[in-house]
Amino acid sequence: MPESAEGAPLVLDVEEPLAAPAAGDAAAPRRDPQSKAHHIDACLTSAVEYRKSAGFERCDFVNQALPEVSLEGLDLSQPLIGKTLGAPLMIAPMTGGIERAHVLNLRLAAAAQRHGLAMGVGSQRVGLESEERAAFFRVRSVAPSILLFANFGVGQLAKGWGVDEARRAVDMIEADALYLHMNPIQEAAQGGDVDFRGLAARIKVLCTALNKERIPVFAREVGFGVSAEAARLLIDAGISGIDCAGAGGTSWSKVEGICAKSERRRKMGMAFGEWGIPTATAIRAVRSVSTKIPLIATGGLRSGLDLAKAIGLGADVGAMARPFLVAADAGEEALEAFIQDTLLELRIAMFGIGAADLDALRGTPHLREIDHETPRTRPLG
Repeated sequence: MPESAEGAPLVLDVEEPLAAPAAGDAAAPRRDPQSKAHHIDACLTSAVEYRKSAGFERCDFVNQALPEVSLEGLDLSQPLIGKTLGAPLMIAPMTGGIERAHVLNLRLAAAAQRHGLAMGVGSQRVGLESEERAAFFRVRSVAPSILLFANFGVGQLAKGWGVDEARRAVDMIEADALYLHMNPIQEAAQGGDVDFRGLAARIKVLCTALNKERIPVFAREVGFGVSAEAARLLIDAGISGIDCAGAGGTSWSKVEGICAKSERRRKMGMAFGEWGIPTATAIRAVRSVSTKIPLIATGGLRSGLDLAKAIGLGADVGAMARPFLVAADAGEEALEAFIQDTLLELRIAMFGIGAADLDALRGTPHLREIDHETPRTRPLG
């Protein structure tokens, strides 16, 4: 098993295989939190990465030789559902539910507090099923004021989960909002939750109830992207925001294929390993439906320049998962350096096009799509 720089195993969040109920137990099967270890080796190798990119290399900023702004005076603040972030950067949901994951989440949350970043925890299903595991999701002790997202899978709504479980997830970690994550391809590859019938209606019921309690509900993919059609359904269902989480980073279908216990599951995981909408395309797809819905972009962002391009394409906030986790695993100094470098890269990109704040960066006319077949570029609309 791979180890971190500090000698402890690195843990990435994945919906775990179902643990069979005991004989005579009519309750629904529960997730086995310890089965997360089956995914560690795969998630730390290049074998799980998409061959396709997130699409940011096909976008390029047009340099402005007289930007008329000051690098140090740029404003990176970003309002999002009632809070103002210090920068448009989020620590994407990754892990939780076991002690080592808690250590990493506390380190990440403390960094988010220092820089005013948003953060989400990994799927809380195991915490909702076991109070003992719930403690391993809590990070407010080190991050009292960050924008914090609770999280569980939308597939659970088809199994009878609803408003009560949503409230419990939010209360468990004193969250400001709830993520409903959507991962049909991953679930199908691993033989998990695959009944998605009637979910739009169930989401609408949940959103209606939580909106009355002023709890925003965001829908997020886990890395396969959100299409315009899906965005329209989600907005009609009352979702408060979308994380379009596209392809271009880690393929969770490949993860499931590599970690599968049967040849058939391995075949299914790898067959759909390149499935997904690149993140840059997913951003534009959501924005084609709504220019106002809060939009978080995750999937294949690896630098502050990628972050700048995601915002330039229309996202409100960009999020990263594995880059944050690898840095956190290396220690507080490495994590701090990663955040500082990412935000400096964002600042330099804004400086290079004369964008004094994020409104000027978002939708800038100085972001062009590169045509690799001819030496021409065209503006991104």
